[in-house]
Amino acid sequence: MPFGTLERNAPPLFRQGPSALTRLLLCAAFAIFLMVLDARFKVAQPARTAVALVLSPAQRLLLSPVDAWENLGDYLRGMKRAMEAEDLARRQLVAQAERLSRAQQLQAENQRLRELLKMQQAQAVSSVAAEVLYEAPDPYSRRVSIDRGSRHGVHLSSPVITEAGVLGQVTRVYTFSSEVTLITDKDAAIPVLNTRTQQRGVAFGGERGLELRFTAANADIQAGDMLSTSGLDGIYPPGLPVAKVAQVERRGDTSFARVSLLATVPVDSVRHVLVLAPLAVHEAARTEAAEAAAKEAQALAERKAQAKAEAKQRAAEQKAAKEAAKEAAKDTAKDSKGGSPR
Repeated sequence: MPFGTLERNAPPLFRQGPSALTRLLLCAAFAIFLMVLDARFKVAQPARTAVALVLSPAQRLLLSPVDAWENLGDYLRGMKRAMEAEDLARRQLVAQAERLSRAQQLQAENQRLRELLKMQQAQAVSSVAAEVLYEAPDPYSRRVSIDRGSRHGVHLSSPVITEAGVLGQVTRVYTFSSEVTLITDKDAAIPVLNTRTQQRGVAFGGERGLELRFTAANADIQAGDMLSTSGLDGIYPPGLPVAKVAQVERRGDTSFARVSLLATVPVDSVRHVLVLAPLAVHEAARTEAAEAAAKEAQALAERKAQAKAEAKQRAAEQKAAKEAAKEAAKDTAKDSKGGSPR
């Protein structure tokens, strides 16, 4: 063989059958034949079943990490969704609780306003509804500010009440606000009447609350007695609830009993109040109204008398005119009779 040429065919020693292409074609044809035979007559089904049975444990063993990973992912996703749902439920519960609390507060406030409106209608004196703005920062006094002043008809010394009873008295009046001294203030005093025994007294405020001072040790008073305004001070209308007797202490070393009172109005939780006109202002207004009514009645009587006099004068004039007409008729008749012979 020349050196410059390349023999591409295998030497006779290495030739071992047909070529690779031929073998590929034969294998492909045989595979197609087996597929057709299996599809037609299911000849490979038993072998396939046996192989699947043998390989099933290995398949499950190999798939177990994948299944575990998927299960872990599902568990984590489920936990996340559950936590999100729980957080949403908690937020909704908080919102519902807030709405429920607001609804309960509004319901209680409406109830208080209804009772205050009933009391306003029951009072014979004029009144102004007000709202408490804030409590005075002075730690040595018990005062609150309200959102009504002289512009709204609030007067100095006007009593301030709630649906439960007396709260205090107006001690300072501004244009659009006023300052109310509570009955528990150390400088506050209010004449009261025991509704059970009709015994009068004076309730004073103090650091320990209300007290009924200067009460005789043998006085007929006991725990549970209700005290109301007596109306003797000319400020508070009579019959307004003030306090209830909480404790009565009688000691032998003094002639006075120590009577502790509990205010009927919770002074620390009041929001809406009713400002009444003082009895003096109300009496002055009533007196002015009575005087105006008397003047009006007097003017009406004068007008009636004047009208009656005018009516009498007109009647007299009409009577005189009738008499004059009769006289004129008589004269005319006489003249007619005297002139008839001629």
